Parts: sequence; structure tokens; C-alpha cells
Amino acid sequence: MSPTHIRCISGPNLQLLGMREPDVYGRESLAEIHARLEKRADALGVTIDARQTNHEGTIVDWIGEAPGHGVTGLILNPGAYTHTSIAILDALSAVALPCIEVHLSNPDAREPFRRRSRIAKACVGRVSGFGGDSYELALEGLVRVLARRRSHA
Repeated sequence: MSPTHIRCISGPNLQLLGMREPDVYGRESLAEIHARLEKRADALGVTIDARQTNHEGTIVDWIGEAPGHGVTGLILNPGAYTHTSIAILDALSAVALPCIEVHLSNPDAREPFRRRSRIAKACVGRVSGFGGDSYELALEGLVRVLARRRSHA
């Protein structure tokens, strides 16, 4: 059985977590969330590569190269690109890796423009509204999805 290697990608402005609108996004930094994710991944027996960029093309590149780097699943918080990026949708569709869409806040409870996800069609699920815990919940869900797929292969 091949190892489970997950890539977690966070998009624009998430490097500002802890400072940016803490009433909406919480007080935890992205580095703290990534540290928790790595600890949880270790407990689940998987590896995780967590990274952040403000650039849409970089997100597309990281998704596109994932299968060649042994990545078996994706966790993606595309930030504002959630609502606009056909390029990210196309990249996810092209690699066909199971992906969980993640949001710290609940987009459905916010402004109308945030209620539409352009990437949802290429994702197996979405976790939102749990602050930094959304990432850990997404990891746990993705590990279960990958285990089910392995058992049916």
C-alpha cells in the first residue's frame, strides 16, 4: 500500500490570519494551524505538506504538479479565489485527486458574492465555519475518503 501524502494549499491573505478580521477568521495564525495539521496528520499516519500563496497561478501549479509528487489528496482553502477561479477548478478537474474545500468562516452566512464556489464541482466535500478547526476536520474527512477508495480498489 502506498503512503498517504496530502497537500494543503491556502490562498490569498491567509498569511494574515490572527491579525485579519479576528472576529471573522479567529486569532490563530496560519503557522499555528499548519502546526496543528502536521500533528494531526502524524497521529493519523499520513504526511502533509502545508503551504500558502497569494498567487492564483502558483495554486494552479501546485495542484498540477501534485500527482507527480506522490500527493494522494488535497485540502484547499482558495480564499477569495473560491468565488472567481475557473483556472483552479480546471486544475482540480485535470488532476482528479480528491479535494476538500476549506473555509474558516461560513461563506453561506456572509455576503451574497461569497455564497458561490467556483471550485465546489471538483471537490468531494467542504468544511467551513469552524475557524482553524476546519482544516483538521477536512484532514480527517479526506483521510476517510482515501481509505474508502483504497478499500474499493
